[in-house]
Amino acid sequence: MDERTPRSREDVAAEISGTGFRHDGERLTAEFRTADFSSAVRLLDAVAIEADAANHHPDVRLGWGRIEFDLVSHDVGSVTSRDVELAKRIAVIAHEHGATIA
Repeated sequence: MDERTPRSREDVAAEISGTGFRHDGERLTAEFRTADFSSAVRLLDAVAIEADAANHHPDVRLGWGRIEFDLVSHDVGSVTSRDVELAKRIAVIAHEHGATIA
């Protein structure tokens, strides 16, 4: 499947199960809890490195002890395999940083 082919909620559900991400019909979204603000920033820094390597970047909301990620392929206007793969990688990074699914 082309990495820019739009993916349906049904197609994505099993692949993101257990990651903390959900497909809201427009994007993949997840919120993770961290111990404090600086640990949320460190998590964001690790995700930024991965996102740059993939040349695919999430929208992020950062706060004290929490970080939210939204993934959508803006060039396609939908969720694609790029989003699914980055969501899975973000979930691993979050776990490695001790973050929990909100």
